[in-house]
Amino acid sequence: MGRLGAPEIVFIVLAIVILFGAKKLPEIGQSLGKAIREFKKAGKELENDINDVTKE
Repeated sequence: MGRLGAPEIVFIVLAIVILFGAKKLPEIGQSLGKAIREFKKAGKELENDINDVTKE
């Protein structure tokens, strides 16, 4: 699978705008940001738990 270039990114953005509408984009971005933060937080907690268990 190749890398995404400028034409592909433009196509994806246009498809998202058409599907969801411009008014929904900030809500979608905010939800996506929260999901990514929670995923990173869960990963760090899991890593800390594994480190605690291996130290014992």
